[in-house]
Amino acid sequence: MEKSDLRIVFMGTPEFAVETLRALVENGYNVVAVVTQPDKPVGRHGSVLQPSQVKQYALEHGLPVLQPEKMKDPAFVEALRSYRANLQVVVAFRMLPEVVWAMPEYGTFNVHAALLPQYRGAAPINWAVINGETETGVTTFFLDHDIDTGRIIARKRFAIPDDADVEYVYDGLMKLGAALCLETLEAIVAADGHPETVAQSEICGGKTATNNETGSNHSQFAIPGSQLKAAPKIFKETCEIDWTQTAKRVYDFVRGLSPVPGAWTTLVGEDGKETVMKIYKARKTGMVQGSGIQDSGMLMVKNKSLFVACADGWLELVEVQLAGKKRMAVHDFLNGMKDVEKNKVK
Repeated sequence: MEKSDLRIVFMGTPEFAVETLRALVENGYNVVAVVTQPDKPVGRHGSVLQPSQVKQYALEHGLPVLQPEKMKDPAFVEALRSYRANLQVVVAFRMLPEVVWAMPEYGTFNVHAALLPQYRGAAPINWAVINGETETGVTTFFLDHDIDTGRIIARKRFAIPDDADVEYVYDGLMKLGAALCLETLEAIVAADGHPETVAQSEICGGKTATNNETGSNHSQFAIPGSQLKAAPKIFKETCEIDWTQTAKRVYDFVRGLSPVPGAWTTLVGEDGKETVMKIYKARKTGMVQGSGIQDSGMLMVKNKSLFVACADGWLELVEVQLAGKKRMAVHDFLNGMKDVEKNKVK
């Protein structure tokens, strides 16, 4: 098979997906159509429709765009079929029905921002940082009936520095995912549409399975099935800080949600008034919290810095945002608020 034999439909919506679509276009792959979410109403009254970033890129490069409300809609399915794609590439998109993912001759593969089988789900980047992982990565795999469970084609690892937040990891995986997608396409071309793959169950079971196109040995990622970590969708209530956890856990939680959607807590004034406060950046201190978990949430100001008591020590707050205010450095927060230590967080 030659590279020109591939007719690719690309599916994606956010900025994360644009990087991979750009890589396909700039490397001469034949993208016959792009599928993305319908335009989103924005503005005060929702009267303005905002196209997805993938749609914007596609239109700038003359690529046909499909925007189905429902993926099983017969009119959409027929339109998709009319492009005669023999391969589909999915990045940061919605769940696909079998009638869509099974349509192309060579199947549909997804670029997932984690080292599958770890962190299956909608928010793998956030959860990897929240859980204090020192490493994550990207995976390409063929779609099947269940979410993020298909046969793995290739993977690449990515180190997570201890001070990295989600934005850093997002940017790194966005570029790494595009590179891995190109390697995966090369493998598909070299194997006449049928590259070597490995079942995720083999990795969970700790069996050795090599992947020729990357030269990697999947057994180095082998883990017992009981240790699999999920990456479910994150909601507002997910982002509330639990100060009864260790300072390290709270630190990872804050950077795992920064800058979006943002970890939050409730600031309780001396008069009992409550205000939501987002915390975008914190710093580990190593200072032991003397009284223990019952004092979690206490505030301390020292040398113009603000600290919160966690279960085992003090965590320094670096950047915060009160409801209705702008994001600010803690120094500015302290300048505008008197008797901070008479407050607490919960």
